[in-house]
Amino acid sequence: MKRRVMIIGGGASGMTAAIAAAREGADAVILEHTKRPGKKILSTGNGKCNLTNLDMRKEAFRGENPGFAWKVVGEVPVKETLSFFEDLGLVLTDRNGYVYPATGQASSVLDALRFELERLKIPVLCECEVLSVSKKLELATSQGAMKADAVILAAGSKAAPGTGSDGSGYKLAESLGHSVIEPLPALVQLKCRETWYKQFAGVRTEASVTLYSNGKAVASDRGELQFTDYGISGIPVFQISRFAARALRDGKKVTARLDLLPVMEKQELFQFLTKRVKRLGYRPGEEFLNGVLNKKLHQVLLKESGIPAGCRTREITEKQLGVLTDRIKGLETTVAAVNPFEQAQICCGGVDTREVNPCTMESKLVSQLFLAGEILDVDGICGGYNLQWAWSSGILAGRNAGRGPI
Repeated sequence: MKRRVMIIGGGASGMTAAIAAAREGADAVILEHTKRPGKKILSTGNGKCNLTNLDMRKEAFRGENPGFAWKVVGEVPVKETLSFFEDLGLVLTDRNGYVYPATGQASSVLDALRFELERLKIPVLCECEVLSVSKKLELATSQGAMKADAVILAAGSKAAPGTGSDGSGYKLAESLGHSVIEPLPALVQLKCRETWYKQFAGVRTEASVTLYSNGKAVASDRGELQFTDYGISGIPVFQISRFAARALRDGKKVTARLDLLPVMEKQELFQFLTKRVKRLGYRPGEEFLNGVLNKKLHQVLLKESGIPAGCRTREITEKQLGVLTDRIKGLETTVAAVNPFEQAQICCGGVDTREVNPCTMESKLVSQLFLAGEILDVDGICGGYNLQWAWSSGILAGRNAGRGPI
């Protein structure tokens, strides 16, 4: 008689887990509480689905137990992920290590998974809410009682609740004895206190962003910084946002320093500005930075540097140039909050991975309970790492749940 494997959650990790379990000969069933599975996949990579990255590395994954994810990815590496999707009929393209479907459509990835579920005759019970799971793997659901030989908890996190991630899986994990590290928004924008952000809104510029917690640097990244009317956004901000969320939760003072001209070293920039004063001394002072930085940034940078409005460029002093150099290379802003779960791509926090076997994804507390995907305390940086985590953890959980106890 076939093993019955119930997968709670029909997202990226849940669907791959079901496929892996069925390929091991198990009778897999997906229980999905929304109207259709895989909705979150459609929004990944701005709708293009950056499904993995060829530059896979340990430091791309974070959490209280950061080595855990790397062990899991080692069990199901990128090469296996590529083969998995190519076998499903997807043509993949490599863009500087970032792997996408050649169609440029996330829907192609979801369709490939959906077609394989249909081929393997895996039922997907939509609008099925799991109310409870016992340690005997008895499930109470909105569609009746169910019994399983193995359960895979792949219910997602609290990020992007519009896609179905409502955090309900955390309660199920806790009811089974698991610890949950408080989930907080990650890969998300930062709200800042300064009043000049409305002047900056819409500006995009190459920059380095360094985050400080109680004056200590805790994270840094470089890329296209985006200013909003309330603060900062863009890939470098997303990459450091999980550290801001944790520090703010702990009541620490959080600041960020923005290097708005990272292509120049500080001394090089000072010399450049000094020569610029001599060469362009005839210009109005407010035009001094024209051609160097976005115009919307000029007024605030000059004001913050003590350069008065209405002065001529030739009147800017060496001392003012020094302060201006400091501001361009380290404009400081106070972080008041991270944006809520509705704007977050993922969460930091989740089920404590120290309670899960990284070689099988089986719970160390409940026999034949497996966990996969965002429900666990693993968050990756931007660039396909979070989807690789979903594929690796899902396949590994499904494979071992389908095989049964050894």
